[in-house]
Amino acid sequence: MKDHYSDRKYIIGAMIVLPVLFFIVRLFILQVIDPSYKLSASSNVLRNVTQYAARGLIYDRNGELLVYNQPVYDLMVVPGQLAEFDTVELCQILEIDREYLDQEISKARAYSMFRSSVFLKQISSRTYAVLQEKLYKFPGFYVQLRTLRSYPNDIAAHILGYVGEVDGRIIDEKQGYAMGDYIGITGIEATYEEELKGEKGKNVFLVDVHNRIMGSYQEGRYNIPAVVGNDITLSIDAVIQKYGEKLMQNKIGSIVAVEPSTGEILALVSAPAYNPELLVGRVRTLNFRQLAADTLKPLFNRALMAHYPAGSAFKVVNGLIAMQEGIVNEHTRHTCPGHYTVGRLTVRCRYHTTPVAMPEAIQVSCNTYFCHIFRDLLDHPKYGSVTNGYNVWADHVRSFGLGERLEADFPNELRGFVPPSTYYDRFYGENRWRSLQLVSMAIGQGELSVTPIQMANMTAAIANRGYYYTPHIVRNIENSDNDRAFREENFTSIDSVWFEPVIDGMHRAVNGPDGGTARIAQVQGLDICGKTGTAENPHGDDHSVFIAFAPKDNPQIAISVYVENAGFGSAMAAPIASLIIEKYLTGEVTRKWLEDRILSADFINREVASTSRQENLSDEQED
Repeated sequence: MKDHYSDRKYIIGAMIVLPVLFFIVRLFILQVIDPSYKLSASSNVLRNVTQYAARGLIYDRNGELLVYNQPVYDLMVVPGQLAEFDTVELCQILEIDREYLDQEISKARAYSMFRSSVFLKQISSRTYAVLQEKLYKFPGFYVQLRTLRSYPNDIAAHILGYVGEVDGRIIDEKQGYAMGDYIGITGIEATYEEELKGEKGKNVFLVDVHNRIMGSYQEGRYNIPAVVGNDITLSIDAVIQKYGEKLMQNKIGSIVAVEPSTGEILALVSAPAYNPELLVGRVRTLNFRQLAADTLKPLFNRALMAHYPAGSAFKVVNGLIAMQEGIVNEHTRHTCPGHYTVGRLTVRCRYHTTPVAMPEAIQVSCNTYFCHIFRDLLDHPKYGSVTNGYNVWADHVRSFGLGERLEADFPNELRGFVPPSTYYDRFYGENRWRSLQLVSMAIGQGELSVTPIQMANMTAAIANRGYYYTPHIVRNIENSDNDRAFREENFTSIDSVWFEPVIDGMHRAVNGPDGGTARIAQVQGLDICGKTGTAENPHGDDHSVFIAFAPKDNPQIAISVYVENAGFGSAMAAPIASLIIEKYLTGEVTRKWLEDRILSADFINREVASTSRQENLSDEQED
């Protein structure tokens, strides 16, 4: 007979085994599969603190410090470690309101209960000193050291650029970045981000029940040291950069100075400028909005991005092309009746002695001469058509780095515009346009547009008698070899023999005893060679333009200056360039009267000294 109670042992066994299995499985899930409890447990005794690397320092060519790091502190929070604390006292210390406190804690909880989040960024050293003494009262909070950029001199904002916090897009596009990291946004900070940023590290600490650090976990075995970023030495001369920015106060425009023998940029000024300190710290966002809303566009880097007509300064290139193509030689003369007239077209010219050959035409900036040689080039029978002649001309122009990006070590450089022949085909019809319709480019006007850095580079190519080095701003990077592309010569399509007549004309324009358009730029003993320009502006007063290099032989500096709405090239651009050249080559300025004249000119508030508009001698003016 079967015992009805014999199966009870299985039931009782199952009642014992199943709970045991349940707890085993649950423990396995908690300890192996689900890390939240492990994180919670370890977070109660361990704290992983990111060690942010200090960015590399930035110096000028003479070793003057331009950018360094200053310590700031981020207040971090781990929601899983929060306990009751005096919210009023914390808000008073940090100078925040209760709404901010609740909002940031909610955001931190939504991110993770057991991982740290930034509660308040960039606490000052003074606030940190107060907070540090009372931090034990606020469980779940701790302080993390960061660094911010600081600037001993209020200069070179457009060169240096600024640093900002990464966003989701940057994190997706670039490896190695996480929320809270900083990255270079513009300027050198952006171009050389990899060299400047360094590498993050990590410290693991033991903490007590009051969230106070008791020491390194396992004697620092799991710590990873941060690697400081590499220092960078720029090619700019801080003294010349500062002086250039001073001369451009209350003006709109640009100065670019280059060392012809290396392509190193000695100064790059975009005016109006701004104080680089404005884009540092918690005030950066507000200041950026204000700068971006400014109608004078101080954030806009005119040296690299502004498109201007080349003006009469471009005549030197047209002269070189005409000689290279055999249209004229240095002795070929043209008579100037004071204008160039064909049908209903008239291009006026200033009064000067006539006839003129190449050097004299550059010296007096004869519009008639350059209109003749430009049209003779495009119409020459050896090309077969105006289109072919124009293409030959355009190829020569591009060989000077015009109409293309120079690939300098800056982000956001624009290319300017040398129109292809197809541009005129679309406008006039294929093979239906003539040289007369393009004649304005003979004097640097028309559809041709350039950037100030391209004009400085063009001037360096002339100073070198036919070649240039790619303009660049970085001279040396710690623990790195500079890009060899900056050491390669880029040759123009003009033979070196043709540069001497043009350089002779540029020298006469500044130093000629019988008058030249740039006599205001003369400095005894410096042998400055230059060419003035007046860039037509359909929206207002013309722009003042000047290019120059010095000395004539073995040149050490080449420069381009644009001052918007300042009239003739001799009015503003030429004096500014000559003052900078004098300052760079001699270390001082002897013409205090000229410096005062430039400093007193205000083309922003239109309170312009009378000399800046009216004190232009007739033999210093050009159309």
